[in-house]
Amino acid sequence: MRRLLLAALVAFAIAPAAAAAAPVSTPLDLETVMANPDWIGQAVEQPYWGVDGRHLYYSLKRDGSQVRDLYRVDPAGGPGAALDPAATAQADGPAVFDRAHQRAAFILHGDVFVVELASGRRTQVTRTPQEESAPRFSADGRALQFRDGNDWYTHDLAGGATAPAALLKFADDPQGKQPDALGARQLALFKTLREIKDGKQAQRDQDKALAAADPGRAPQPFWLGDKLVPVDTELSPDGRWMLLVTVPKGDAAGRAPKLTRYVTDSGYAEQEDARVYVGRNDPAPQSLLLLDLANHATYPLATDTLPGVKDDPLKTLRARAIAAQEKAGRQDEAKALKALAVRPVRIIADSEDGGGGGIVWSDDGSHLAVQLRAIDNKDRWITSVDFGNHILVNQQRLHDDAWINLNFNDFGWLKDNHTLWYTSEETGYSQLYSKTLDGKAKALTSGRFEVSHPLLSDDGKWFYVRTNKVAPYSYDVYRLPVDGGALSRITYYQGMDDFKLSPDGTRLAVLHSAPYMFAQLAVQPSAGGAPRELTSTMKPAFAARDWIAPKIVEVKSGHGAGSIYAKYYGPADESGASKPAVIFVHGAGYLQNVTLSSTYYFREQMFHNLLVQQGYVVLDMDYRASEGYGRAWRTAIYRQMGHPELEDLLDGKAWLVQTHHVDPRRVGIYGGSYGGFMTEMALLRAPGEFAAGAALRPVSDWTLYNHEYTANILNDPQLDPDAFKASSPVEYADQLQDPLLIEHGLIDDNVLAEDSVRLYQRFIELHKKNFWMSLYPLERHGFVHSDSWHDEYRRIDELFNTYVKPVKDAVEAH
Repeated sequence: MRRLLLAALVAFAIAPAAAAAAPVSTPLDLETVMANPDWIGQAVEQPYWGVDGRHLYYSLKRDGSQVRDLYRVDPAGGPGAALDPAATAQADGPAVFDRAHQRAAFILHGDVFVVELASGRRTQVTRTPQEESAPRFSADGRALQFRDGNDWYTHDLAGGATAPAALLKFADDPQGKQPDALGARQLALFKTLREIKDGKQAQRDQDKALAAADPGRAPQPFWLGDKLVPVDTELSPDGRWMLLVTVPKGDAAGRAPKLTRYVTDSGYAEQEDARVYVGRNDPAPQSLLLLDLANHATYPLATDTLPGVKDDPLKTLRARAIAAQEKAGRQDEAKALKALAVRPVRIIADSEDGGGGGIVWSDDGSHLAVQLRAIDNKDRWITSVDFGNHILVNQQRLHDDAWINLNFNDFGWLKDNHTLWYTSEETGYSQLYSKTLDGKAKALTSGRFEVSHPLLSDDGKWFYVRTNKVAPYSYDVYRLPVDGGALSRITYYQGMDDFKLSPDGTRLAVLHSAPYMFAQLAVQPSAGGAPRELTSTMKPAFAARDWIAPKIVEVKSGHGAGSIYAKYYGPADESGASKPAVIFVHGAGYLQNVTLSSTYYFREQMFHNLLVQQGYVVLDMDYRASEGYGRAWRTAIYRQMGHPELEDLLDGKAWLVQTHHVDPRRVGIYGGSYGGFMTEMALLRAPGEFAAGAALRPVSDWTLYNHEYTANILNDPQLDPDAFKASSPVEYADQLQDPLLIEHGLIDDNVLAEDSVRLYQRFIELHKKNFWMSLYPLERHGFVHSDSWHDEYRRIDELFNTYVKPVKDAVEAH
């Protein structure tokens, strides 16, 4: 079937007993497709369980506003109800529990609350203007720990006192300064000065002794000097240790380009700093300090013993770049490119797929694991801390000649407090592993599929994971024993997006969606079983339309890539003469668009329906570097962005021609962000293959993009200029021959508008024809105003109807 009644879909997924409404098949128009999306409905966001498991909470965007309202629903059956301000003030927040499951704690409106589960008694711990976070019960259950920025606090549950866990002072100890020669002479000469000094020292010694003997006193400060800036702190659950992550103070961030806002409240043009270009200052190296809070001692944790940390994976490129600089007489630049003796590292922050940060304590505080990543992006280390010797101990090293994925870096401790678990791409696909500190790693899962979002049950018996085991585009929740074993599928939704385990571990709250249904909330047994749908937030006018169900197809690669999965949009009846086609190219940042879930590109999906209505067919491909297909698929673009992906897009075009009567002379292409970049690469590196293209907010020169994303794939431009040259559309500007529309938000602070302006200037200087640019003064990278969306897609529609659709124009152009 190439068509699916959305009403029938919603009736199946949301309310199986309900009768489907008659489909609405009136013609689509751009006014409808690009209108404020409130007419479509709202996605259920950020669900969480109440502390007693009797309710689920979630958020919904309010129609006509960006305000999110908090809703509460009974998991035994809806409907959910919006909470007014008074009810919101009494709601639960996402909770953590003590080991005995007698208390829960959560953050609400930035303050900390504790609930006694047996009685339901609720206590507000803080009432401050600051935003507290990360509540956690101590290992012995007697205290609650939480943080305010990088400062940790401990709340005594019995006595009610709240105190800082440590006082961190980033300055020199004013009492620890040793006298210089002149000061020493003064002390030698004057007895009174010696007596004053001795008195101050005696008082400090007394304060230190009293603090050590009396836990009711505030802790003594750690004087850490004025050369460091804190990045993160993590307190051990037993309150004994704190790990401090720092960067050097005054580390230069590099020169930031300016972004100009022309349409402002003030009436004057205003400027703001944008992010720094790639290679114009690498991220600051981070260092680790272990603080012994009981003995008031500080120990640096050196990284120079990590395996491979003194190797240079860019040795060949570095030698070539240094030689080029020396040949050009730029000795200072050549010197700056020389490798350091020890490669700098950084702590891995929260991963994009929802994993935890780079520092994890065991529940009892006896063990600490730290995950580090080389700034050159080629290595990841999972280490433990030897508290006796104050050193890092490597537990797992993952090396990639291309780059370490920012996803799939989840890790933690089993409930035995001495066994690590982690995800790794070492086999080519993200899989789950466990490892005792003195043993070998054990693969808990294996296969040609991705494992992500691992969640360990509170009883320590089960892992719950998200995988695409059935097919690359199909995700569900599976569970497996912590010792490994068979993956048991426990959800069967059309598209499964996220899940939350209930406080007692018996139920699973699931966010699920479909191509024309935003995320909805359901609940089911955690061991598997029939789901109960709790929300239905799509609007009747949208649900009743006769939308085209995207058909997931398999395009065989002609370039050795195997199978390329894509979504195909076409009419129910495909008989007749040859037809025009449009290829849509999704954005990147490691994104997968060919799934059974709803899409980030819901407007584009409606636009594809409009294109089919106008006589086109549409193909939306997960080209190489898309998520969900393993490490080799991801790293195929290393040092050659835009090359393997273009091969895949050309294979998609060939598939359309061979299987769907598409005229090869009438194929258009468009996309935004990375999709805009690929549109430009397609027109400039394969001139004549596409009748026209529309590049939205495109990267036209990778030397202008940010470090975090670009250096992963292309290294630094000073080290690897060939990769940047091969990968930047501006380098191929002389090849333009097909119509190109460029559209960009003027206040885009992700891909700066200057990217498009510079390419436009190149076309001017090269005397090119049939290129246009449309700028949007009030839009950033992701457009938010419906007028801008309408204008943007009106121009795309006109471009395709002028240069792609007509048979006469196609014949004349070729």
